[in-house]
Amino acid sequence: MNGRIARGLALAGAAAALAGVAFAQDTWPSRPVRLISTSVAGGNIDVMCRIIAEKLSVRLGQPVVVDNKPGAATVLGTAEAAKAPPDGYTFLITIMSSMVGNRVLRANLPYDPVKDFEPVTQISTGNVLLIGPAGAPYRDLKGFVEWAKKLGRPVSYGSIGVGTSLHLFGVILEKEYGVPLNHVPYKGEVQATADVMNGALDVAWASILIAKPLASAGKVRALAITGPKRFVAWPELQTFAEQGFPGFEMPVWGGAYLPAGTPKPIVERLSREIVEVLRMREVSERLIAMGQLPIGNTPEEFAQNYRRDFPRWEALIKASGAKVE
Repeated sequence: MNGRIARGLALAGAAAALAGVAFAQDTWPSRPVRLISTSVAGGNIDVMCRIIAEKLSVRLGQPVVVDNKPGAATVLGTAEAAKAPPDGYTFLITIMSSMVGNRVLRANLPYDPVKDFEPVTQISTGNVLLIGPAGAPYRDLKGFVEWAKKLGRPVSYGSIGVGTSLHLFGVILEKEYGVPLNHVPYKGEVQATADVMNGALDVAWASILIAKPLASAGKVRALAITGPKRFVAWPELQTFAEQGFPGFEMPVWGGAYLPAGTPKPIVERLSREIVEVLRMREVSERLIAMGQLPIGNTPEEFAQNYRRDFPRWEALIKASGAKVE
């Protein structure tokens, strides 16, 4: 085979490969898409994933199947998403802790939040609240702090895992305000909330989705909500700062990601479709009711927000002294 023929065959092969990639992008998706959720079934992120998946399935013309992969403070599901083929048929929706808290707190994290993922869109920002049992001897946050300091033992508090923002909020409460606490990590907020109600746990961090119906039914007591201001879905619930305990103002966010190397047209298409879903009135109303304020932005805007927020959270985590146990 002479050089000219060899070069011709090489060029033809390259053209065919490029054509195959273009064809794959143009026809995506041609089969069901897997959505990895880092939450247990019934948790805040899981419900959000299912709301989005239902509408996204219609827009994409293919089923979007939610696959729950909780555990290790979102590490298990996030690591699995990072290792998925970059073909657009597996994507991830997870909370900020996966990409921020775990990056700071875990030396041997099995994925790189920056190198292993393509940001798709920021789904929402949300607030969490501290809840206690309905029959607690305190009625507000100040009363809880006073009670905790006189208890004679560390107060047990539940979160959705070591290194999550919920864990960090507990560390701030302990270090900044002298509340003796014992962190008890759970796979999800549903179990932690149940243990508050049955007396196995003193207090827990929970979402509006889980806590508000229980508080309305008199089964738990809501003490305070994080964030810079009261949340529209629960306007009567005071923030930590309003009750004299600043330091809990930073909201937490959830976002969608694809594995690194996913073709840009697929990243952009998925981003556009999720943003359109978030703009649907019925979707936005459901998310707000569960304590999530819909965002929806471009991959570039989402990456920019991450670069802005990460140093702030990193400084806060390091100053708190929080460590993976």
